[in-house]
Order: sequence, then C-alpha cells, then structure tokens
Amino acid sequence: MRKYFEFDKYATNYRRETIAGITTFLAMAYILAVNPFILSGADLPAELKANYPPFTAVFTATALAAAIGTILMGVVGKLPIAQAPGMGLNAFFTFTVVLTMGIPWQKALAAVFISCTIFLILSLTGVREAIINAIPAGLKYAVSAGIGLFIAFVGLKNAGLIVANEATFVSLGHLSFHAEMSPEEVLAAQNALLAVFGLVFTAILMARRVPSAIFIGMAVTAVVGMIFGLVAIPDKLFDVPPSLAPTFGAAIPYLTDFSTLFSGQMLIVVFTFLFVDFFDATGTLLGVANQAGLLKDGKLPRPGRALASDAIAGMSGAILGTSTTTAYIESAAGVAAGGRTGFASVVTGVLFLLALFISPLLAVVTPAVTAPALVIVGSLMASHMAKVAWDQIEEALPAFLTILIMPLSFSIASGIAAGFIVYPVTKVFKGQAKEVHPAMYVLFFIFLFYFIWLRE
Repeated sequence: MRKYFEFDKYATNYRRETIAGITTFLAMAYILAVNPFILSGADLPAELKANYPPFTAVFTATALAAAIGTILMGVVGKLPIAQAPGMGLNAFFTFTVVLTMGIPWQKALAAVFISCTIFLILSLTGVREAIINAIPAGLKYAVSAGIGLFIAFVGLKNAGLIVANEATFVSLGHLSFHAEMSPEEVLAAQNALLAVFGLVFTAILMARRVPSAIFIGMAVTAVVGMIFGLVAIPDKLFDVPPSLAPTFGAAIPYLTDFSTLFSGQMLIVVFTFLFVDFFDATGTLLGVANQAGLLKDGKLPRPGRALASDAIAGMSGAILGTSTTTAYIESAAGVAAGGRTGFASVVTGVLFLLALFISPLLAVVTPAVTAPALVIVGSLMASHMAKVAWDQIEEALPAFLTILIMPLSFSIASGIAAGFIVYPVTKVFKGQAKEVHPAMYVLFFIFLFYFIWLRE
C-alpha cells in the first residue's frame, strides 16, 4: 500500500493521509443533505414534488456516487481529491432542466450520463486542451460566478429571506414581528432569522479558518432550530440505508430512445452539463494539485487518469440517481491537513460509505439549515468575477450578462446562452473577429437557435 501510493516520494504516512481524508470528508459532508434537498425539489410546492426523485433515494445515490468517485480518484488518479455531486449542476438539474424545461428527471439523468460519457472520451483522447482553448477565459469565470449567484439566490429564497413582491418582483422577507402577523408569517420570520443566524455563524467560522466550517455551521443551525422548535428532532441516529430502487437505473430506458434523447432541447442540456463539469473539474484538479505541490511544469500528473476518474464517477452517479459527480474544491482542506496521495481519497470514500447509515439525521435538514451552506458556497464561486477583464467591454459585457441572467431568469442555461451569443458579436464589431475561435461561432448559432425556438 505504501509503495502503490508512493508515501516515501511525498514524505507522508498513514496517519497524515488518514487525517487528511477525514478532514476532506467533514469539509464536504454537507452535500449529503444539500444535494438530496435540491434534487428532490424539497422546497417546491407539493404539486411539483411528484416531478422529482424521492429525497431518501437521492441521499443513498449521493453517498454511493461520492464514495465510488472519490475511491476511484484515489486508486486510479492517485490524487488527494474527493468527488461528489456538484453544486450548481444539481441546481441546473432541478430548476432549469426539470422545472423550467419540463424534462422528466429520469431523462435528465440520461443527459448527465451522456455528458459524462463524452467527457470520458475527450479525457482519453486529449481533446480537452483544444476545447479549453476555444472558450475565452472571461466566459469560463463568468459561468462559475453566475452559478454562484444562482445557488445563493436559491438558498435565500428557500429560507424566506427573499420573497416574491408584486410591486418590485422580489423583496426581503419578514425579519421582525408585530401583532398583526398571522401564525404562518410568524413561522416564516422565525425560519428566516434561523437562516440569518446560520449564515452569520458559518461566516465567522470561515473567517476564523475553522476546518469543516460549512458542516459545523449546518449542525449548529440545526441544533438551534431544535431548541426553538423549528426543526424536528430525529427519533434515532442510525438506520439501514434508504432504498435506491426509485432512482437506480431510471436513466437507462432513455439512453436507447434516440428520437427524444438527441432533440435540440436535450442537446442544450447535455452541452451545459458537459461544459460546466468540464471546466469545473479541470479547474478544481489543477487548483488542489497545485496547493499540494503535485504539479510538474504547471501540468497535472496522470491527467488522463484523473479526468477519466471524474467522468466515470459522473456516469456512475447518473445510473445511481444523482446529478453530475465532480471533483470538489473542499479537497483543499485535506491537502492543508497534509494529504498528498490517493490514500487520503480512499479514506474519504470509505467515510461516505459509512455515512449511508446516518439517514435519520436528515430529518433536521430544512431550508433554513441548508440556506447558509448555499449562500457561502455561492459566495466562494462568485469570487471568479475578479478574474474577468472588466475594463474591456467586449469581454465584460458577455461575462456580465452570463452572471446576471442566471439568477434573474432562474436558468443557468439561459445565462450561458446569453454570454455565448453576445461574445462573438462584440468581438466582431470591434474588429477582432479572428481572435474568436471557430467553435465560438458554432456555439453562437446553437444558442441563438435555443433562444428562438426551444425556450418556452
């Protein structure tokens, strides 16, 4: 084992790698609650919940996908990088693909499987470098930042901190109490304040650089909610894992239905899943590996294996019943704790398997408990805005529209489409048509078609 993971080469040992693996798990354990919450449409009206997979089945799929992907990255990629269903991609799955486009969740899982299969082919053939070079850096950063604003908005909305308003479209929710309030309004205000507490508390932990700040923040918020009667107290701590039957293999029938699978609408969905995962995974792998001092001449060691592991994890997750599984930036917490080899990932993966038996604790997951995590993760993703060339209008405007339209239209795909349409136009009329990669012109017409004929 020591020889396979090259402990001597990286001056590490079992103890250090084990601690690193545990640290990474605690830093990203929130996904076990947040991903099922989002994919099951838990905060949507009752009449819409039937359009989504069951919460408990998604929990099992999330834990298994994270375990398989992380262990695969450790054993095959030999990197201290964990994987789980990606934030942002799960929001796109729920609110854009299923809710807005009206695509059945089983069919959406098929789109995830196809996008990850394409990703696997691109990873093994080395085409990824050409694709990365085709997309301008500003739009890559804008997509990440826009998704960050989108999931933060979802968190604020779920907690009742942002509510609908006929005069101004949206406004702040109830954050104070008065005698004329109905019992429903009082409960909404209490939950909104609980979310505010969780957000402030988690932010303090983050500022103090406390390991596993997001996970601890959710746990403390849940406990405070129990004290004030806003969160149900679970009747037990451990139980057998929930059944995977409702979601396992649900995508398979659609993988042979070529008439609908390759429609224009589905091609947009597949491309968006592929695009976001492609650049998110590449950026995460490079960033965490660089922090660990594993890059050689700025390049990732065994890039084919690492990216192939990411793609196979996504394919496995789609069959199990969850949105795209991808590399997690929280792996940096384990690297900071000393992780340098794939053994740390194996430890993290095993912990995800053990987490299958704590499903009763998910009773404490409410919108107020998850909102702080969504807002904090959103703020971290929004930091990519700093890398956009805001002093160049031909770069700034497409990026700005990408970022802005995602939360305002409640659609990640619409934000990406807007940016990819405007970018070639601004570059052409500035006399920089030759600087635009040919692939961007192809995408221009694809997304123009999407806006004119496919969006309802």
